[in-house]
Amino acid sequence: MAKRDYYEVLGVSKGASASEIKKAYRKKAIEFHPDKNPDNKEAEANFKEAAEAYEILSDADKKARYDQFGHQAFENGGGFGGGGMNMDDIFSQFGDIFGGGFGGGFSGFGGGGGQRRTKGSNLRIRVRLTLEEIANGVEKKVKVKRRVQAPGTTYKTCTTCNGSGQVTRIANTILGRMQTSSPCTACGGTGQIIDKKPGDADSQGLKVAEETVAIKIPAGVVDGMQLKVSGKGNEAPGHGISGDLIVVIEEEQHKDLQREGDNLHYDLYISYPEAVLGTSKEINTVTGKVRIKVEAGVQSGKILRLRGKGIPSINGYGKGDLLVHVNVWTPKTLSKQQREFFETMKNDEHFAPKPESSDKSFFEKVKDMFS
Repeated sequence: MAKRDYYEVLGVSKGASASEIKKAYRKKAIEFHPDKNPDNKEAEANFKEAAEAYEILSDADKKARYDQFGHQAFENGGGFGGGGMNMDDIFSQFGDIFGGGFGGGFSGFGGGGGQRRTKGSNLRIRVRLTLEEIANGVEKKVKVKRRVQAPGTTYKTCTTCNGSGQVTRIANTILGRMQTSSPCTACGGTGQIIDKKPGDADSQGLKVAEETVAIKIPAGVVDGMQLKVSGKGNEAPGHGISGDLIVVIEEEQHKDLQREGDNLHYDLYISYPEAVLGTSKEINTVTGKVRIKVEAGVQSGKILRLRGKGIPSINGYGKGDLLVHVNVWTPKTLSKQQREFFETMKNDEHFAPKPESSDKSFFEKVKDMFS
């Protein structure tokens, strides 16, 4: 089933401000909260869908990528849909949204206190892709060094907060006895502390391990785009939420083709006799070699358009074109015989420039390229 538009999910316009997006998400979260809708799978699905939409639209960078590329910008686990986050993950990440007298009434989730799950830090890597890989999509396997829980690490209940993750203090004031709660500093609010850990683990019970991660990269990505592989960053202590692996795309320069959005450009050089008599040429494309026909009498600057031979749109709106720019190569040195031939042809009417009314100027051709 296709994902719904995130703006539609939250019921806001594309130009909504950060505060409007936050307010809309809070409204949806309250409406579909599991404690208000017990054993209601549809409400639970709506609750997760709203959280997924908010995760993207509340982050300026993710929102910009979504506005430009849609859901395909997060195919490798962007949002909750790809990462399989559960309710605890949502409450841990967006619990502050339920503040203001709301969170405390719902099972201790959100802003109401209780244990919290920590999240590991994200990792960032760069992946270089050829133009052919970008055009066809590719799966890359990369080796990543990430912090994982060391085998043999065990945890026990925090004695400071007795596993609640919160420390409650009561103070006498002029207004009477007041009770305040705050995250336990001994366990970081998780309710657990390390019981045992092996010698190669750090103070949090983690160690560095190398892992091979398979990354599916969709066709049409652009240089500088960031993809997210959920849960493949550093793990968190105490069985918390793993961070994410951020994959930054780097596009390698092609030896023959130049990219402009979804279109590709190719400079074809032909000789003067080939321009006069016509020819056929084999050229490289991102899907293999193709042979094109160049008509007799072709003019330098002519652009031949090969439709659908460019880069697929990241949004799934078809493919770009391959624009072949014809350049007639004028020789700089001639033999005596060649020079004599052209001397005799200099005033021949067939060699006199005769632009046709249908011939477009350079600026018109550039305008057509971008239309």
